[in-house]
This record gives sequence, structure tokens and C-alpha cells, in this order.
Amino acid sequence: MKKMIIKFLTLLVFLTLNSTTLMASQDGLQSIKSPSTHKEETYVSQSMGHMVVGFLQSTGIVALFNPNPNELSASGKKMSDFHKGFGRIIMILVTFFLFWLAIAKGFEPLLLLPIAFGGLLANIPIANIAGPHGFLGVIYQMGLANEMFPIIIFMGVGAMTDFGPLLSNPKTALLGGAAQFGIFGTLVGAVALSQMGFVDFTLQQASAISIIGGADGPTSIFIATKLAPELLGAIAVASYSYMAMVPIIQPPIMKILTTEDERKIKMSTLRHVSRLEKLVFPIMVLILAILVLPESTPLIGAFMFGNFLKESGVVERLNDTLQNALINITTIFLGLGVGSKLAADQFLVPETMFIMILGIIAFSVGTAAGVLMAKVMNMFPGNKINPLIGSAGVSAVPMAARVSNKVGMEYDRTNMLLMHAMGPNVAGVIGSAVAAGVLISIFA
Repeated sequence: MKKMIIKFLTLLVFLTLNSTTLMASQDGLQSIKSPSTHKEETYVSQSMGHMVVGFLQSTGIVALFNPNPNELSASGKKMSDFHKGFGRIIMILVTFFLFWLAIAKGFEPLLLLPIAFGGLLANIPIANIAGPHGFLGVIYQMGLANEMFPIIIFMGVGAMTDFGPLLSNPKTALLGGAAQFGIFGTLVGAVALSQMGFVDFTLQQASAISIIGGADGPTSIFIATKLAPELLGAIAVASYSYMAMVPIIQPPIMKILTTEDERKIKMSTLRHVSRLEKLVFPIMVLILAILVLPESTPLIGAFMFGNFLKESGVVERLNDTLQNALINITTIFLGLGVGSKLAADQFLVPETMFIMILGIIAFSVGTAAGVLMAKVMNMFPGNKINPLIGSAGVSAVPMAARVSNKVGMEYDRTNMLLMHAMGPNVAGVIGSAVAAGVLISIFA
């Protein structure tokens, strides 16, 4: 019995010593694997005076009026002192002007407010909000540089579009086609200016710039990404700026090209379009695009997908999401991303100025071509068309249609042109996407 107790105690001591040794070895191994969290203190204590001076030197006031010579732009390039200081002040004042247009005048606030606020943030010194690690830069890369936002916008626009006015009066599609003349006319003009030495744009760059004439922001971003990614920011800013300023740019052109009697023309009541027609139309357009111009199918496919969900009548939740939540969220991000390119070093340069000039020429020519096409169509027998709806052939949906209706009602309060104008307006959306596909297929 005594021997058994001695053996038991000996075994117990042995196991205890063994477990202690094992734990010690594990602790040693763990200490080798885990690096020390100790960090040397790098902060050097300063006097209160030095701290105050350092704080003042980091303020925006000093950065604007005494810029850091080593400061880089959001794209990592050197900036001139003008762009670091006075240029930023100019662009901040421009964003305040855009705020005024959106809030006081009501000019497309859904577009102008996010764009203007993005521009304001992009011109804040030191913070580098539009840089690759700033939130504006992240937004730009995640949705504009890869074409995702334009595709989502087209889905939402498709869900909000009613092809009834176009199907009930198919000849208004000619107005949407005529408005695309601004795109190809500006392409020829840009190439001619390049040949004369006024600008230095390649054919691909000229093609990307010319699409601004369609007043279609998503399409402009899509084609710029394919043909001239280096001009994407300037083209996006120009396109969305002109879309937002449709109520300013179009009315003078419409009034110059029409008489008062033409503006008072009342169009006949639209015929009823069946549900089957509305269901078949988006599929038919998509099939035609697939067979004839596959390059345009990303935009046309997204547009027709949204419209098909709407007309099916069986997925109201999806339709409601596309029309409201999804397109609203995307519009916020897209506006901020476009606004990030309003930084002084990117906007106040000769190339951007030429793009803005060519863009407004393209947009004006497209507007004029639509109005003149309506006047030509009125020379033939049949129901008369109010030439004002020809301006809606540009694809700024539904802004251009609202402008046509507003100008018409200035001369006859009972003349409601909105639904008639929606025909060429939605035709213009399809037309600009087709034009983009043609340019990509030729010049890509």
C-alpha cells in the first residue's frame, strides 16, 4: 500500500512538471510569433507658440493664399499656383452659382445640387477629397470609370419611360433622329478644327466629345470610357451641365426658329396604345440592336430591361425600386462623382474649355435640327406637328419635353404638349445610344 502511494505521488509530480514545461515552451513560441506592439514615440513636444503657428499653417486660408509648392492634384500631378489658389476660389464661386440656379431658379436640382456640392468638396485644399483615397475619388472609380452608374441610370430611366406617345405617333421618332445631327455635325467640326490646328483632338476624342450633343449624360460617360478615358471627367461635366441647363439653352433657339402661329399649333389627341404593344416594343428594339449594332446593347439593353419590368405589371416591387430608390441613390453618387472633376486643375484648362464650347455647339445644333425637322414635316399632308416638340429630340428625359411644354403654354395656356413631346424625347434616348454604338464600332 505504501509503495502504491509513493508511485502515485511520483507520477503526479512528473505530470505536473511536464505540463509546466509544455506551457512555458508554448508561451515562448507565442512570444516569437507575435511581434511586439510597442511603438517608439515619434511626436516631438513643442511649445504652445509653435503649436499655434503649425495649426494656422494647416488652415484653408493659408493653403489658398500661400499654397504649398509641393502640393499635388487629385491625380498625383503637379499643380500651378493659380490652380492651388485663385483657381480654387473661382471654382468655389462657380459652385455657389450652380446652387443658386438649382435652388432659386429650380433648374434641375436633382442633377445640379450633387454636381455643385461635389465641385465644392473637390476644391477644398489639403483634404484631397477627390484623390484616390478620398471618398469622391472612390465614388468616381467605383461607378463612373467602370460605366456602372450610367447603366443603372438607364435601367431607372427605362422604368420611368412610357413608349405610348411614341407608339401612338411613330413619325415623331424622326424628330429624335434629327436631333442626333448635332452629334455627327460636331464630330465633323471637331475634326476640322483639329486639322486647322486650333485644337489637338484625335478622331476618338472628337467622337467622345460630339456625343454631348445628345444631352445624354450616361451615354456620354459610356462612350468616353470606351474611346477617350483621359477626357472622361471633362466630358461628364460638360454633358451633365448642359442637361441641367436645358431650360436656359433651348428656349431661345426654339423661339428664333419658330413663328408665334407655329408655337400655337395644337396637336391631335393620341390614340390608345395596347399593353401588348408596350410589351413587344422593348424586346423588338433590343433584338434589332443585337442584330444590327451590338455595341449599343449595354445601354439599350439596360433601358429596355427597365421598361420591360414596368410594362410587365407583375414585378411592381422591382419597378418601384428602379424608379425611386435605386435611381435616386445612383443619382447622388453620380452627381458627386461628376462634381469631383470640377476641381480647378482639371476644369480651368484649355482642353476642358474647348470641350465645353464644342459641347454647347453640339447641343444647340441638335436642338435646332429637331425643330427644323418638325417644320419640314409640316410641309407634307397630314396632322400638323408643333415644331416646339422637335427640341425634345435631344435625349434629356424628361427635361427637354417639359421645356417644350412650358414654351408652348407661354403662348396658349390650353396647349398641353408634354405627352406629345415625350415621343421624340424617348426616341432621342434610343437615338443617342445608337449613335454611341455607331461611333464605338467605327473608332474603338
